[in-house]
Amino acid sequence: MTMQLITEPNLPLADDFYQALIDMHQGLNDEQSQAVNARLILLLSNHVGDLSILKQAMEIARAAE
Repeated sequence: MTMQLITEPNLPLADDFYQALIDMHQGLNDEQSQAVNARLILLLSNHVGDLSILKQAMEIARAAE
């Protein structure tokens, strides 16, 4: 059974999450900000733990360019 990426709103307190994400970057230069984003992506990817879901997310994120 192949899992599907959830793309419908599924995050309680989404505005609070967004604010926390913005706050995480406070005081960082561009290089530090990119590094913290990369670490966050790797941590969350490890938590998801499903390569097919992660690939779906990458495809959708890339298509939004």
